[in-house]
Amino acid sequence: MQAIKGILFEPVGCLAEFPPEPFLEIAARLSGRKKQTSSSSSRAYWHLLNLMQASGYNIIEPLEVQAVDGALIYDDVVPALSELKAMGIRRFIASSLSSAAITRFVERCSPLDFDGIWSRDNAGGVKTAPLQSALDGAGVRPEHAMFLTDTAEGLKVAQSVGVNAILMMNDPDEARRLATHNPAGGIVSLHELPDFIRLLRADRSTAQH
Repeated sequence: MQAIKGILFEPVGCLAEFPPEPFLEIAARLSGRKKQTSSSSSRAYWHLLNLMQASGYNIIEPLEVQAVDGALIYDDVVPALSELKAMGIRRFIASSLSSAAITRFVERCSPLDFDGIWSRDNAGGVKTAPLQSALDGAGVRPEHAMFLTDTAEGLKVAQSVGVNAILMMNDPDEARRLATHNPAGGIVSLHELPDFIRLLRADRSTAQH
């Protein structure tokens, strides 16, 4: 793996546990079908993104903000991302959520700051668009970046853009299944991310000597 200069974060499932209901409600309104049930906010979210990409969208932002307000931000987010900043790693939000939802999420993460924030609004699309916009805006080559995700769809999106797809192993059974999609690595907690970067740096240093 190349030296990592930046990490792209999708808040849903990687920085916080979101309630699935708002995403399921939006999907039902877009598709015109009965609202489905799901215990996984990440799967509900990426299913919604597929609907948005396939049919166009005029999403209802209050429901997204409702999802943000109901999200449980992981305890390790602030210390882990602060440690990455001290290591010189640039940290970006690259999400298909609306700008209004991302603004609310970043407010909830205070005092944490990010080096760049990309939503579907300023990226001009969903799924690959925020990732590509984050890379272009930061001048970071894909091979020098990571994208954290906990779904198969997220892994596919990361791999299609060319960034290193890192699996957030929130559920052991799901992680075993997703490992077949060949992520570049995996972590159980964000606390492991700085050590992962240090290990990569040590391996590269050893290889150069």
